Amino acid sequence: MERLKEILDREGCSLVIRSQGKEQCYWKRGVADLFYLLRNEPDVLLNAQLADKVIGKGAAALMVLGGVREVYSNTISKPALQLLDEAGINVSYSQCVEHIINRAGTDWCPVEKLCSTAATAEECLPLI
Repeated sequence: MERLKEILDREGCSLVIRSQGKEQCYWKRGVADLFYLLRNEPDVLLNAQLADKVIGKGAAALMVLGGVREVYSNTISKPALQLLDEAGINVSYSQCVEHIINRAGTDWCPVEKLCSTAATAEECLPLI
């Protein structure tokens, strides 16, 4: 996991995944890369380790549904942490916050807000 954290910081990407013996960086904002992988390349997420800059509840739901094994985040929301913990995913982080805020810093992240009332990862998916 330390290597993934180093790559995340060094490359300036938003997400790094170690899967099937390979490490890959991703740069899209929000949950776009995770959503794409879950829909189109689910084997990349299965039993993977990943490091992400920010994990909200929507991202956590995609990780749970994808079968991710271990996660590190610079910043994670309490709802995301709870969802990952309940799924038995090993989680480490630098900072835990009440909720993720939007890029403008004026409100909740839109995906975090949409998923706020969902109880499970499965309930989050159609909201994303």
